Amino acid sequence: MRWWPKRARPIPTWPPRAGAWRRRARSCGRRSAPRNCPRSTWAPRRRASARSACRWNCRRPLPELPRTSLYDTFVGQAQVRYTFDLFGSIRERNRALAERVEQRAAQWRAAREALAANVVSGALTLSVLQARLRILASVADGLRRDAAESARRQALGAAPRAAVLDARRQAEAVAAQIPGLRAQALTLRHALAVLLGRTPDRAPEAIPFERLRLPARIPVLVPSALLAARPDVRAARAALAAAAHDAGAARADLFPSLTLTAAMGRGGYDWPAALSPEGALWSLAGGLTAPLFHGGALRAQQRASLRAYAAAEDDYRSTVLAAFREVADALASLEQAGAAQAAGDAAAGAARGAAADAARRAALGAVPPSAARAAGRQAELAELDALDVRAQRLLEAARLFHAMGAAPSAAP
Repeated sequence: MRWWPKRARPIPTWPPRAGAWRRRARSCGRRSAPRNCPRSTWAPRRRASARSACRWNCRRPLPELPRTSLYDTFVGQAQVRYTFDLFGSIRERNRALAERVEQRAAQWRAAREALAANVVSGALTLSVLQARLRILASVADGLRRDAAESARRQALGAAPRAAVLDARRQAEAVAAQIPGLRAQALTLRHALAVLLGRTPDRAPEAIPFERLRLPARIPVLVPSALLAARPDVRAARAALAAAAHDAGAARADLFPSLTLTAAMGRGGYDWPAALSPEGALWSLAGGLTAPLFHGGALRAQQRASLRAYAAAEDDYRSTVLAAFREVADALASLEQAGAAQAAGDAAAGAARGAAADAARRAALGAVPPSAARAAGRQAELAELDALDVRAQRLLEAARLFHAMGAAPSAAP
């Protein structure tokens, strides 16, 4: 169900070398530690202690003590304490903690998929920029050849000077676009290097645009069960469940709690007495604690937990609606991009056909070579337009699968 990490998997350094990514992974990687906390709260609390004290007796000394006001005590004991979860306070808090662990895990997955989506989008844009640079360079070279031919014709008196200047203007206007696009490509490569955990001097190369293909199956309908696997939806659902358990724990705090305590050890006024059979000590006690007066704090905490649950419910509802909206927008954009690509491909095909006809006519001497080059430039410009619409459809497809939170092979 994870498509983006698979897309980024061919790059071996992603994401372990990214500093920000490692920090996020470490902070979220500790999510497994609290899993042991719920089990530990169910077990009885065990404690062992030993102490030695020197006391001052201001009253009459005991008969077995020496005639002095100072005496020592030696006590060592082990204590076991267990609180019965009669009304589910501990149980609800454990469940809330487990749900928050799941929430952190879902947030970690969402951050990972967002990073992978940025990598995919950047790689697509970089491929498009490289293709545009290649086409624009070809167009600029053709315009420079036309300007040179116009200059030769002017030298022979067959062309006016205005035609030469206009040809030079067109060639330089197209060439002026190339440095800006190169700067954008370099900037995008550096950004991709940072996302992949590399330095800018080790930025990845652009993928040839001809190698990019759409998935074999693109869904036209997305079931709601598929959206339930989105990390942001899972995180919101875990937050809602944690808020519900917090409300249950706040209500359970209004009722009494029962605690049993057992202790066993040894004690005496000296070490021989403490280690003798007469120095054995033990105790067994039970305690019932009930809230009598807290100034309304417990009721206020219960109301606050209910308000927090209502807020978490609203957040979950808005997250689910936003997921449906993102998928619906992506489906509509992908459909329109497909129609635009069909029209762009048809226009590019017609322009290529016209260029081929002009080349054949120029070879037969029916038209001058400049006419064939002009038709070839028109075909290249039409290819630029088709390139833009194809790139837009690829980006929309990537956006759709990211909104779905599923791999293309898993999509229905």
